[in-house]
Amino acid sequence: MPRHARGFDVEAAFDHLSRRDGRLGAWMRRLGPIPRDPRWRKPFDPVDALARAILYQQLSGKAAATIVARVEAAIGSDRFHCDTLARIDDAGLRACGVSGNKILALRDLAAREARGEIPDLRRMSAMDDDAIVAALTPVRGIGRWTVEMMLMFRLGRPDVLPVDDLGIRKGAQAVDKLEVMPAPKALAERGERWGPYRTYASLYLWRIADLASGAKDATKRSQE
Repeated sequence: MPRHARGFDVEAAFDHLSRRDGRLGAWMRRLGPIPRDPRWRKPFDPVDALARAILYQQLSGKAAATIVARVEAAIGSDRFHCDTLARIDDAGLRACGVSGNKILALRDLAAREARGEIPDLRRMSAMDDDAIVAALTPVRGIGRWTVEMMLMFRLGRPDVLPVDDLGIRKGAQAVDKLEVMPAPKALAERGERWGPYRTYASLYLWRIADLASGAKDATKRSQE
């Protein structure tokens, strides 16, 4: 079974995309090359990453970081998994500021980990993107977008296009000078020409969206 490396050749991706798509290529040359993400080389625990993604949902980064710190202090660990989450009851999580829905999601994640349903990094290296999405989206509170962010920013998979992401759609709108954002289906079709480096194209679409909106700082796209 083939194993998937973490990360890809960004120079090859830049050359490929700038040649295949004139409109996107013009933006890419304007913005300059985007370097390899250092997170692609760092080990991480998928369960811990998913738990943090759950805690960050629908909150500002500052508010979420405060809640995460409280939970870490309460469980006496900076890693979230079934054993450490078992150290705190639901009342304790609520006292840390965790909502009821997120508590249910964390408990479901921990239970699935205990049953061996959450693949670790070694197992993920032998799984394609769709298989990873299929393995993780049954977890309560984990949708396709959350898994796509893990695929892109943590696993370094080269060909991910999050077509439901608002920033991606806004970036594509700016590239093609459209009056309205493209629908996800149309964006998926548009993105066929970006394969096998749709992840790298997505990184540019986010930057283009920020530039088009006049944002002073880059929008945070994923949780650490």
